[in-house]
Amino acid sequence: MNHQSTILHTIKASQEVKLLSRGDLLQLCTELRQRIIEVMSTNPGHFGASMGVVELTVAMHYVLDLPDDVLIWDVGHQCYAHKILTQRDEGFQTIRQFGSISGFPKPSESLYDAFGTGHSSTSISAALGIATSRHLQGVHRPTIAVIGDGALTGGMAFEALNHLGTTQANVIVVINDNDMSIDKNVGSLQHHLQQLPRDPSIFELLNIKYTGVVDGHDLVALIDVLEELVSNKGPQVLHIKTQKGKGFEPAEKGDATIWHAPGKFDVDSGERIKDNSNLPKSYQQIVGETLVKVGQSHPNVVVVTPAMSSGSGLTQFAQLFPNRFFDVGIAEQHAVTFSAGLAVGGLVPICVIYSTFLQRAYDQLIHDVALQNLKVLFLIDRAGLVGNDGATHHGLFDLAFLSSIPNMDILVPSDEMQLSQMITHSVQKIEGPIAIRYPRGKGVVVDNLYEEMRANTCIRKGREVAVICIGTWIHTIKKAFELVQEDWSIYTMQWVKPLPDEMLHDVFSTHKIIITIEDGVVLGGIGSAITQWKTANSYTQLVYNWGLPDYFIEHGSVEELYQEVGLDTIGIANRLNDIKHVLANCPD
Repeated sequence: MNHQSTILHTIKASQEVKLLSRGDLLQLCTELRQRIIEVMSTNPGHFGASMGVVELTVAMHYVLDLPDDVLIWDVGHQCYAHKILTQRDEGFQTIRQFGSISGFPKPSESLYDAFGTGHSSTSISAALGIATSRHLQGVHRPTIAVIGDGALTGGMAFEALNHLGTTQANVIVVINDNDMSIDKNVGSLQHHLQQLPRDPSIFELLNIKYTGVVDGHDLVALIDVLEELVSNKGPQVLHIKTQKGKGFEPAEKGDATIWHAPGKFDVDSGERIKDNSNLPKSYQQIVGETLVKVGQSHPNVVVVTPAMSSGSGLTQFAQLFPNRFFDVGIAEQHAVTFSAGLAVGGLVPICVIYSTFLQRAYDQLIHDVALQNLKVLFLIDRAGLVGNDGATHHGLFDLAFLSSIPNMDILVPSDEMQLSQMITHSVQKIEGPIAIRYPRGKGVVVDNLYEEMRANTCIRKGREVAVICIGTWIHTIKKAFELVQEDWSIYTMQWVKPLPDEMLHDVFSTHKIIITIEDGVVLGGIGSAITQWKTANSYTQLVYNWGLPDYFIEHGSVEELYQEVGLDTIGIANRLNDIKHVLANCPD
């Protein structure tokens, strides 16, 4: 499928879409889809959602006066056609790659990206805030929030709708209803959307004018209804029905979850190009397999996730134990407090959630779980740098924000096999909240499980300098030590809260310089806690805390990003070499 664009290549700015005939607009839709297919087949990204909103994107660029009118894409998975039409077609070839354009809306990248998104359910709140600000300044142009039916399940969206209905703000909420987020949507709201317009609309009950259901692939109908809504005043909802992957038959007929972000694929056949390597297994595979074993031996174990079932490896558990598996939708706060309630009821809930999304439930962690010292096990997926999704999805803050919570134990496995043991051990021994955090992707171990769990140990006893590796950093440090070739000590630390007093006393009583390294923010992280421990225990050694710097890290491959911040093998070796000079000036 290698078609030459005839309309798209003439579009240099959004305003030029308004100059096209409706026949040319249809051709533009075709060419946008061809462009997305062409790029996504070799440079993977969020495919299904962006294919599904091509007509909507073109209609909005045709009707609206962007960027004077404001357009906000909830989450942003569906913004690719929008980016192509807003002077970023050239950059689209390398979207999500290091140094190129982001895969999500980003105001610093373009005036056409009115609000930065990446987490769901924020668009209506942002749109109402922007519209209210503009109204107070005498500007009454429309503000549009495009939100999927999956993102609409997030509590923040309900809060915003509740507020919106009490205002006269010129906000148009476009509900892109395709029955999917990443996995199949859940909840009674989805059922309600399916009944519209036959039943009274919840939006009308909230004093928001409802229009729908409109075919989201009928370009002419979309233009007509948008022109009408833009001419109206006050809050409105436009409910459209679309299909993920529209315009690419393998995606239309295939598994929508897979085609949300399918990876590389053959343009002609639609066959996905898979990684043939099956060893070692990913952390997510190990979690899934371990939870099945735990579920078989512990009938009081239940699993909760906020719409991340397939991504977190939970599909098999859900199939085997459907009555003990709860996908609560994109509702992280509810997932945590629901888990707290399950614990009060006598069950052992395992809440599986991405690190970046757990940030949204911080109050619930403190108030509803830790304060009551409830037996909830949190499996925190995608910890550390995750790569091409960028700043909104990196899991950099969990160690810092969890370590300050009383009653919360924190475990960080060194590899995927240790992760399995930690889950099993925690289920058997849980006495209060426990968090286990682990990275995305393949592990490093290809052999069987360890005979016993090893944690907080010295794996190489040297002298003068000790490096404390938190979690998976042990593998990078070993490689860096091969380059530095010094007789220094290496300690691994997996039980990071409470801190291992015995190990730390051993470290500080026998070394001049101590280095901590972790794949989270260095400010407030575990290294900071060890430095505080040093002071409290009256040690005076030099301590260096290495971790991720105090700025938001952009997108790119994980390897590129760690190199960028100086925490790849070469970067760490260079830092260790610098320590040699410090050591030479240390008093005996």
